[in-house]
Amino acid sequence: MAKGGKSMDLLLWRHAEAEAGTPDAARRLTSRGRRQAKAVARWLRPRLPAGARILASPAVRCVETAAALGLPFDLEDRIGTSADAADILTAAGWPHAGGTVVLVGHQPALGRAAALLLAGEAADWRVKKGGLWWFRWRLRGGAGETVLRAIMAPDLA
Repeated sequence: MAKGGKSMDLLLWRHAEAEAGTPDAARRLTSRGRRQAKAVARWLRPRLPAGARILASPAVRCVETAAALGLPFDLEDRIGTSADAADILTAAGWPHAGGTVVLVGHQPALGRAAALLLAGEAADWRVKKGGLWWFRWRLRGGAGETVLRAIMAPDLA
């Protein structure tokens, strides 16, 4: 069971559009990417509960995306460019950490984690650049279940 309650929220937020180039970890957001990050942040911020933990890949494009929220966040190496679905869920403490965790990371790990959460098996699902998928784990009838609460794309925010 999740700490102190019966649920945990996990938000998987893919970094917004970034410049091409090398080194990969140093790529910055484009002007369009900055607009994407701000749009999703405007939608997300009033919906985040107090005390939400925000973790970002140390890649510059993820740091810039997370910074658009205007809230404190921590860098998390386990969700960097070489992460896999298991790394994503472990970093979040899914589903037993409780509370709300926002992870700002990369494809293909975010899409594979989304597939694992909903279908029980990692698969190559795509999370759009700047897109956010919101999951909740809860106890229902004595059993744990995962619910997809929302998907937000930057052009819809």
